Amino acid sequence: MPIGVPKVPFRSPGEEDAVWVDVYNRLYRERLLFLGQEVDSEISNQLVGLMVYLSIEDDTRDLYLFINSPGGWVIPGIAIYDTMQFVPPDVHTICMGLAASMGSSS
Repeated sequence: MPIGVPKVPFRSPGEEDAVWVDVYNRLYRERLLFLGQEVDSEISNQLVGLMVYLSIEDDTRDLYLFINSPGGWVIPGIAIYDTMQFVPPDVHTICMGLAASMGSSS
């Protein structure tokens, strides 16, 4: 039986009641991003979109990218790297496990 993505309670500023959101959305609000698979177009587009959105939302708070990746496609990896260089906030990378090939370039 699949478990799915865990949900955690989150209270938006100004709200009385907490709502249940998936753990990744909660972590994104804290500017914590994850690359935990092979680099491909899908994960690259997701990370690029998140980095751009979060930098527009607040360009003074740093981003943290946790990497556990065996590598992957070159062009999507370069897109992630270019976005990290482009956005105003610093993007800190943390390797957890493996950061090989294109996963180490991100």
